[in-house]
Parts: sequence; structure tokens; C-alpha cells
Amino acid sequence: MEVCANSLSSAIEAERGGAYRVELCDNLPEGGTTPSFAQIKLAKERLKIQVYPIIRPRGGDFLYNDLEFEIMKTDIELCKQLQCDGVVFGILNTDGTVDKKRCAILMELAGPMPVTFHRAFDSSRDLYEALEVIIGLGCERILTSGGAPTAQLGVETLKGLIAAANSRIKIMPGTGINERNISEIIKITGAKEFHASAKIPVASNMTFTNTKVTMGSFESDVNYDLTDRTLVKSLLVRANSI
Repeated sequence: MEVCANSLSSAIEAERGGAYRVELCDNLPEGGTTPSFAQIKLAKERLKIQVYPIIRPRGGDFLYNDLEFEIMKTDIELCKQLQCDGVVFGILNTDGTVDKKRCAILMELAGPMPVTFHRAFDSSRDLYEALEVIIGLGCERILTSGGAPTAQLGVETLKGLIAAANSRIKIMPGTGINERNISEIIKITGAKEFHASAKIPVASNMTFTNTKVTMGSFESDVNYDLTDRTLVKSLLVRANSI
């Protein structure tokens, strides 16, 4: 199990719950962006499980300008300096194809760290075309919902992608995986890895809150989400029972 950890605290909870790896990120409501240097550094110091930071300079699409690309390169260099176990990224061209040129540059820069190609894959114009390109780049795995809003809705495509990959690359289902659907998804797809945030809402301990102001675009910006070790354990039990 890979846990999408939105903070160092979530990453620690993931490890305590039995996760094998964390995709460390920030800003989960935007699909995840690159965490701070401090989050990555402390995660590597305090965790025994694998740490894969996401390399994504902003939310939105996966078409990056030159400045954003430079940021991605620098973040990968920092991850290498911190001896991360791998990194997660993905870049597309304007036509929805995988940007082979820029991804190859990042792959070379990341080496010998392995690379997961993230859900930019699901935004590509043709999943099977993208699959072959990503295999050619030398990525270790692809995180995907099968091009659907959730892995459960994309389960048949996930099954097809795993078959098409034919052990040349790992296909890791993710997005919307929970206790209710994990068993079915594993059973249908035959996936050997899966990805979930396993998060729960945490209420703020503030005794005073100014309800007239907000710090973001969300309904509540004083509460937050945190990975729950009990939920991680439950998902692992259900997945391993197949």
C-alpha cells in the first residue's frame, strides 16, 4: 500500500498503519503539489518506509512553462540530495500526449531514484499510447484511476492496462479507494499495489474562530485532513485477503 500523505504527520500515521511507501505531497484538494523542503527532509529522517515526494509545482493542468520546469528540476535535485527513495511526476504536451522530451530530462536528473508517473496519465488523450511512452521512458510505475473519476469507475480499464503492461511496468490503482471498494478493485484488476490517502477529517482545537474570514476556497479552513493509521491497517487487511 502506498499512502498519499498530505503532511509529515500523515506520513508517520501511514507508517504506523503498515504502509509500504508514502507519496508525500501538499494541497491534496488540488490533486497534490510538491511539499516543502522541511517536510521532505524530516520525512526522510523520521520514517523507515519509502518516501516518494510528488514533483508538481502547481495545481491545474500538466502543461508547464519554462519557469515551472526549472522548479521541477530543482526539486528533483533537492530530493536526490535528501536521498529520497523515488519521485513522482508527469508532464503532457498541449495535444494530450506525454511530453517525452521533458520527462526524459527529468528521468535522467532523477536517476538512480525510481520514478512514478502520476495521474497526468489519466489526462492523456490515449491511455494505451501513453502507457507505451512511459514504459519507454523507464518509469517504475504509473498511478492511475483508469482515466475515470475514481478507480472503482475505471476498474475495467485498469484491468486492461495491467494486462497490456504485461509486467513491463507496475500499474497502481488510486483515487477514491476505500474500505468499501478495495476488495473488488483488487479482485477484478489483479493489481499488486494500490494507492489511497486513508484520511479522516480532524476538527480544529481553536477556541476562537473568526467566521467572517477564510484563508482559501474551502467551506472550512480551520479543520484539516490527516491519514488515519487504523484505516490504513483496515485497507491492507482487506487487500491482502483477496
